[in-house]
Amino acid sequence: MLTLAILVPFVGALVLVTAPGLRATTSRALAVATAAVPLALLCFAWSRFSLGGTDFQLVEEMAWVPALGVAWRVGVDGVSLALSLMTGVLFVATIAWPMEQRERERQYYAWFLFLEAASLGLFLTLDLLVFYVFFDLSLVGMFFLIGRWGHGERQAAALKFFIYTFVGSLAILLAIIVLVLRTDPMTFDMRVLIAQQPLAGAGPVATLVFLGFVMGFAIKAPLFPVHTWLPPAHVNAPGPASAILAGVLLKMGTYGMVRMPLQMMRETFAAYALPLAVVALASILWGAFVALGQTSIKRRIAYTSVNHMGYAVLGIAAAGALVAGEEHARQLALTGAVVEMVAHGLITGTLFLLAGSIWARADTYEMDRFGGLAGVAPKLTAATVVAAFASLGLPGLAGFVAEVQIFIGAFAVFPWVAAVGLVGILITAALFLTMLLQVFFGERPVERNAFADVGRVEGAVLLAILALVVVIGVYPAWLLDLVNAATDSAVVGTATVAPGG
Repeated sequence: MLTLAILVPFVGALVLVTAPGLRATTSRALAVATAAVPLALLCFAWSRFSLGGTDFQLVEEMAWVPALGVAWRVGVDGVSLALSLMTGVLFVATIAWPMEQRERERQYYAWFLFLEAASLGLFLTLDLLVFYVFFDLSLVGMFFLIGRWGHGERQAAALKFFIYTFVGSLAILLAIIVLVLRTDPMTFDMRVLIAQQPLAGAGPVATLVFLGFVMGFAIKAPLFPVHTWLPPAHVNAPGPASAILAGVLLKMGTYGMVRMPLQMMRETFAAYALPLAVVALASILWGAFVALGQTSIKRRIAYTSVNHMGYAVLGIAAAGALVAGEEHARQLALTGAVVEMVAHGLITGTLFLLAGSIWARADTYEMDRFGGLAGVAPKLTAATVVAAFASLGLPGLAGFVAEVQIFIGAFAVFPWVAAVGLVGILITAALFLTMLLQVFFGERPVERNAFADVGRVEGAVLLAILALVVVIGVYPAWLLDLVNAATDSAVVGTATVAPGG
């Protein structure tokens, strides 16, 4: 079932590439239908998932390179299932969203399906080498989406994105190799590595491996100061590609931090939890303050991703601190970090879709070129207001559920870091409120009197995603129940059951 969820988009991409006679509307319909299949399969997997289980479930395994301990292994815990479901939702939404530049439609949708398969493969795999393969494949898909269907300095932005993140992936590969060489017999099975903790007591070697993982995943997340590839990638990418970049690809960095250094290197992670929390704090503040200074709608939203991923990493750092007597607070912080990944994916993905719609209608992101859009585009305005308030953490929306858990947990572990981090929430509120006032209210320029509101398809996509944002904010129990057992296992160090165990 999980294998099929990965393979179906790959097959759909191949069909689109090898069927030159398809019309644009047919290509889009086929791509949406194909993207919906993994989402349906993941929903079925959710129905079979045992909420109280601490081990990986629904495991499918087939030997690949037995001599190296490499196999096709897929399975889920609450963290990976939540992120996979969010990924499925966002890919259906972005593929259904109208193209900004209607050219090479078959190839455009094929690359989206390819990227969906790679993304789901990364979240669902239980093999470190296969994880690395999917990590690199995701770079390829996004490189072509930015470089071929973006605008402005798209090729330079795509190249910078690829080089930065590829360097990070090489650091991750080196860390994986050293980690795996410490196992006996050699294996890339994540379950075994989590249970064995092969680098416990390894001293400088463990430190170097930890730094390799953190550096690679920090670039992907991204965290300050290795975030500079992100704004040009977002600004020059088409709106749907930006939604996937922010909503899905950035989560590969934070998910990797949870799965590898936090779970496979608990002792080393605890030693460096405070420095990691400080880096997260720098990302929170830098992302918020720099976003406030942007005059471009899309650059402002892009820098908020640095800010929000800082929140997630703060929760991860607090979870791994091993402070005696604070197990519940640490688990709460990690649960908040996972909910932040899901919430940020839905909220910021929506904001980038909306920014893409504005660019498609006005050919600019500059806020001073707008004003009073609420009078001519009320649906667009309403959607942006909801998404912006969700991003700044308004109670009753998904962002609040995530951030309140992160900060409560972090206050128990790193009180001064958490206290200073609250400043980021204030600045985030200011940057979104000023954006809303400038773009949607006040006096409207004459050239914006004919500004078109969102269409039927856009409206349906926005309604579906924002409904999830509201549901998570009002009734988060269903999501918290999904991830709680997995985050509790990660914090207390419950060993996962290895094959045959």
